Amino acid sequence: MARGFFITFEGGEGAGKSTQIGRLAHKLRDKRYQVAVTREPGGSPGAEAIRHVILSGAAEPLGPEMEALLFAAARSDHVEQLIRPALRRGKIVLCDRFVDSSRVYQANVDAALLEEIERVSLNGVMPNLTLIFDIDPEVGLRRAAERRGADQADRFEKETLAVHRRRRQAFLDIAIKEPKRCVVIDASADADAVENAVTAAVFGAIEARSDVDAEAAQGA
Repeated sequence: MARGFFITFEGGEGAGKSTQIGRLAHKLRDKRYQVAVTREPGGSPGAEAIRHVILSGAAEPLGPEMEALLFAAARSDHVEQLIRPALRRGKIVLCDRFVDSSRVYQANVDAALLEEIERVSLNGVMPNLTLIFDIDPEVGLRRAAERRGADQADRFEKETLAVHRRRRQAFLDIAIKEPKRCVVIDASADADAVENAVTAAVFGAIEARSDVDAEAAQGA
């Protein structure tokens, strides 16, 4: 690819994003694409340090605004240290959570403040494609508990089922508002069916972008 391609994986807890990122990365590498796999919060040394503070719940007493600023600081480091350089080298970047998770999980923060810190932390970097893994929160939380152990839930997994249901709808609302960027994946299906849906969406988007690049080159 002449330039990089940025794909983010979003959705509720236990939706299977990590599993599908691994499968997709393997498939892309088989096709000789260069791939970088990363996650949020985290992905770079500075962001990983902040990740522990956020997910442990240590930042929660500081209030939602300060927690949002911590997320933004982690994202800024992640973007500048890993994502932007990888894209400049023509890599496909697969990221487990990104800006849409902040929009959903920090919905209690003033919208104007959230928009401004988003603008600063992204510094012009937005996903080319976002896959939103949709699953009933009750099913997803059960999956997450089986994977990690019920006593190892992180700061966000511990919240009420009603909160998780609101977040599910918020992700779906983002997909409705940005249909050119977002594709909803039925994450309740078996892993192979989900993989097929992911493969179709990703390779379709890459092919479409390649066609646009080819047309632009011909017109230059």
